[in-house]
Amino acid sequence: MSDEAQTTMAGDAAVQPLFDMFPPATYEEWRAAAEKTLKGAPFEKRLITKTYEQISLQPIYNAADIASLPHVNSLPGFAPFVRSARTLGYVVGRWDVCQELPYPTPREVNQAARDDLPRGLTALNLPLDRATLRGLDPDAAPVDLVGAGGVSLASMEDAATLFDGVALDRTPLLVIAGANALSVAALILTAAERYGIAHDQIQGCIGADPLGALATSGTLPLSLERSYDLMARWTAWAQTHAPRLRTIAVATHGYHNSGAHVVQDLACALATGVAYLRAMQERGLDVDVVAPRMLFAFSIGSQFFMEIARLRAARMLWARIVEAFGGGEAAQKMRLHGRTSAWTKARFDAYNNMLRATGEAMAGVMGGVDSLHVSHVDEALGLPDEFSRRIARNVQIILQEECHFIRPIDPPGGSWTIETLTDQVAQKAWALFQEIERRGGMAAALTAGFPQTGIAAIRAERFSAIAHRREVIIGVNMYPNLKEKPLTVHPVDHAAVQAERSADVQRVRRTRDSQARQHALDALASATPDRLVELALAAARAGATLGDLSAALAFGAAAAPTVEPIPTHRAAEQFEALRLAAEAYAARTGARPKVFLANMGPIPQHKARADFSTGFFEAGGFEVIGNDGFATVEEAAQAALASGAGIVTICSTDDTYPEIVPPLTNLIKSSRPDVTVALAGYPADQVETHRAAGVDEFIHLRANCYETLARLQQLKGVVA
Repeated sequence: MSDEAQTTMAGDAAVQPLFDMFPPATYEEWRAAAEKTLKGAPFEKRLITKTYEQISLQPIYNAADIASLPHVNSLPGFAPFVRSARTLGYVVGRWDVCQELPYPTPREVNQAARDDLPRGLTALNLPLDRATLRGLDPDAAPVDLVGAGGVSLASMEDAATLFDGVALDRTPLLVIAGANALSVAALILTAAERYGIAHDQIQGCIGADPLGALATSGTLPLSLERSYDLMARWTAWAQTHAPRLRTIAVATHGYHNSGAHVVQDLACALATGVAYLRAMQERGLDVDVVAPRMLFAFSIGSQFFMEIARLRAARMLWARIVEAFGGGEAAQKMRLHGRTSAWTKARFDAYNNMLRATGEAMAGVMGGVDSLHVSHVDEALGLPDEFSRRIARNVQIILQEECHFIRPIDPPGGSWTIETLTDQVAQKAWALFQEIERRGGMAAALTAGFPQTGIAAIRAERFSAIAHRREVIIGVNMYPNLKEKPLTVHPVDHAAVQAERSADVQRVRRTRDSQARQHALDALASATPDRLVELALAAARAGATLGDLSAALAFGAAAAPTVEPIPTHRAAEQFEALRLAAEAYAARTGARPKVFLANMGPIPQHKARADFSTGFFEAGGFEVIGNDGFATVEEAAQAALASGAGIVTICSTDDTYPEIVPPLTNLIKSSRPDVTVALAGYPADQVETHRAAGVDEFIHLRANCYETLARLQQLKGVVA
């Protein structure tokens, strides 16, 4: 606002500008007022939050926090690209709506793609099943790997089925292929030829990520050095023949889904990217060729501000790394794909997953992703149906068309909170990245178990916080809904998928000239490096399957590496196991395990603890029998025994417990010694007295809810 606009004239006297009438408060003044409001509670304990990354989240940030940060003065589209790799952000080029189509057969994927591309999908995201990632044809793979996690791709015919009716020259691909990218690419490129689509018309990413595959599976189908050889040949070939394709991926979903915090996740991404740059340089490729052909894929969790900061820090640190390798400014730009977290998604009260995914998608967009997958509401349950695909897709379209996230360029830029967190995440990730480098790089660190150990420690912290309900999962460990109507589950029938896919690949083998196919594979196995891609394409055209190509490309390679795999988890899984056990018990016996609330006195006396106890036990799938309270212990005991419940929880106040607990517990246990008596609350000075009176459990805010419920389920025969 101009001075003229702020100042009006009344006759000859100027009216004081509005904001001058309200001088800003200093931080010290605000803090003094805040501490007064806290009424003696420690400021640091109540208002400062320590994250898993050991970053202290402040209740308020100010201009002084970012005054010395050099990246704040940068602009979008300019190094170090913290504010976006694109000068105009999403104004002239939106992020790609890049939804995963995780179906196990090419036919199902194709049907979903043809349904969704006219309805807002702008890129094809094709996760591969575990058999394909390991270079195995479906008839040679263990049954549980076929269709697990994505599509089974075994032949050029499969790829042709995948892309039937899809305009590959206008639809970007995202295929993260582990150590097996060249085999997968050969099938895709030769299938595209069938539709008259030249290699240089195909865009997107068919990315090799051997270190990512090694971390998640614990092994590779070939040696790491051979994987790097193939990555280099695929990248060099694509530079000339498929310039719109990226050939190297750095996917950190495995680390995230094992419980890693954003600093661990980012440090592993940087270390993996550096390992690929070094390996490509050793094989004669320049950084200005390699870096632009890389794509980084991050999972985006629920910590909104931290996730925005991580994505911005990632671009800044990667620009620093590429510059140190001698890369020019164009090569320093990081290409970012985001997917909303699988770790945060739950099987129960599953519609909450829509809300979780929406917040995570907003963080991804505000952090500047170039493409995005939003989790399907039923992701934790099985395959998505048409409804869940549509809702997930529409989240992105609404963010673009109705929320207008495509209009502002770097909306969080200049935020005191975001800029401070960006710097803090960057500093901590850089320090951890340097530690990985000191240990010999990412491959050596994985071999020694360094990332695995660090992530396991954070996962244990997370599970402990969830077990104590310090970290809340709505509908799971807090506010469960035992009356919910469960979603229809669409699981993968691996045996049926393997039978179908085995028949498909065997039919392909029967229709091909076996002599020509073997000749092409022999030529590939003995190929010089400069002819690898050319001969892989020729073998695919001759009918070679994925397994054939993988075996030929691995011919003569050293032994494959093995490491401790990073396990996949979800935050809700422990409490979900309790709920599933209770449901199985109900199916066997006709009723859930029961808890009776012995609410003593009028409603105001017991309600708070009765409500707490209800939520506590329902998180474990227990049926809680409530009431409006009892005037005498005799009435309460009679009702408790009549309920047939195996657990009775006494709910009242600390002041009334000394006169209530001993007689009530005695009345219950004298009639049924097998009943477990719990007390709502933890009056420290009364605990031993109540234990002596027969109280078995104390239900309170600091209790380990998960361990308590698991112990009670075992005690009551819910689980063996």
